[in-house]
Amino acid sequence: MMTRFIPFLFVVLWSSGFIGARLGLPYAEPATFLLIRMVANIAVFLLLVAILRARIPTGRALVHCMVAGLLIHGFYLGGTYIAIGLGMPAGLCSLLVGLQPIVTALVMFGCAGERMRLSQWIGLAIGFVGINLVLQGNMAWHQDGSREAAYLFTFLALVGITFGTLYQKKFCQGIDMVGGAVWQYFAAALLFLPLALATETMVVHWTPTFIFALSWLVLVLSVVAILLLLYMVKHGESSKVASTFYLVPPMTAFQAWLIFGERFDEFGAAGFLLAAIAVFLVTRKPKLAGTNTYSSAKPAS
Repeated sequence: MMTRFIPFLFVVLWSSGFIGARLGLPYAEPATFLLIRMVANIAVFLLLVAILRARIPTGRALVHCMVAGLLIHGFYLGGTYIAIGLGMPAGLCSLLVGLQPIVTALVMFGCAGERMRLSQWIGLAIGFVGINLVLQGNMAWHQDGSREAAYLFTFLALVGITFGTLYQKKFCQGIDMVGGAVWQYFAAALLFLPLALATETMVVHWTPTFIFALSWLVLVLSVVAILLLLYMVKHGESSKVASTFYLVPPMTAFQAWLIFGERFDEFGAAGFLLAAIAVFLVTRKPKLAGTNTYSSAKPAS
């Protein structure tokens, strides 16, 4: 009975990743924050490997895991953290990178030459309207910084999660997810270390808030969420996760309003609703058996 709520719990946890970033960034710069998180992730997952007797990939599988990790955890998390650090509201950042299922569908249709269903074309149009409404709405940014740079890094994050997910689906099938995560986090750490050394002070204020945010991101996001994903994949529930990812942006916006007081006007509210409908329409499985779908459960962050 309780298992039917697991996909929604997973979505709630995934949404809270943006909140954890917003909580911790006042106390550490983005690359430094992510470097600490990646190192902590590696330590925790090495422990999980020992407990679960998971298999750490070697050879070509190791390389594939590192490429996927560089795209997913490096570009995606790096882009979102820098954008939020530049003042972008967590809800807006979640909404923009939450377009990943739509972008993935477009990439797959373009590469495979498949035809989009009418509902997907409608969803695409609704998505553009929704994003336009949100951008025209009144969402207060956290600081006066370069909004153009924030949007650029958000786009980089969207590219990272889109192609990282596609790469993982193509080249990381059959690889132990827990063991593979060790190399994914290691690859991301290799990206953030020189970035932090070259562009940041690497000063960290170890306040209770920062420690809580870091602990939440490592233990709840990177451990609990991925174990939930493993459970759902094992029991054939991963498709339900894919179909509920349209809830991530509004869930993030709700959490950001609850914790930080982030507000948006009626244009923003309508935009979030339309964007959620758009992702649902584009990623919804067709009724005909055997028809491909391009939605996929994202790896836990």
